[in-house]
Amino acid sequence: MQPRLNFYQASPEIIKAVRALNQEVEESGLEKSLLHLIKLRASQINGCSFCVDMHSREAREDGDSEQRVLLVSAWRESPLFSERERAAFAWTEKLTRLSETAAVEDDDYDEVRKHFNEDELVKLSVAIGTINVWNRLCVPFQAIHPVRESRVAAE
Repeated sequence: MQPRLNFYQASPEIIKAVRALNQEVEESGLEKSLLHLIKLRASQINGCSFCVDMHSREAREDGDSEQRVLLVSAWRESPLFSERERAAFAWTEKLTRLSETAAVEDDDYDEVRKHFNEDELVKLSVAIGTINVWNRLCVPFQAIHPVRESRVAAE
């Protein structure tokens, strides 16, 4: 696979704005570990290998365990995640798949509000929206994640 387009070069001003929004998310006060995990989950749903690689690596570098990172895709079946993280994962899935459900039900909102105040919920929602923007750039333009292993699939 080859990249189709370097979106940083093709439109630097709009990417500068996306990066600024991303920086605001990073400095929002939400836990770094939570941000890594919700970015990882959204990227898994969207099939963004670049972002899955980045956020799983960053989560481990910031102290999360390999096991938790590997089990993000199966968070419902794992006891490794807090109730707050579970609420964030459910909200991430709901917002990332919004076009499939066309609604966020009161039960979904009520559940996430048990774990996030209004300010945090806005920040969480913007974080989810931002990673979805990155996924929507990386997937169609075929951003290639760094290859760190010596074993690479044959072409």
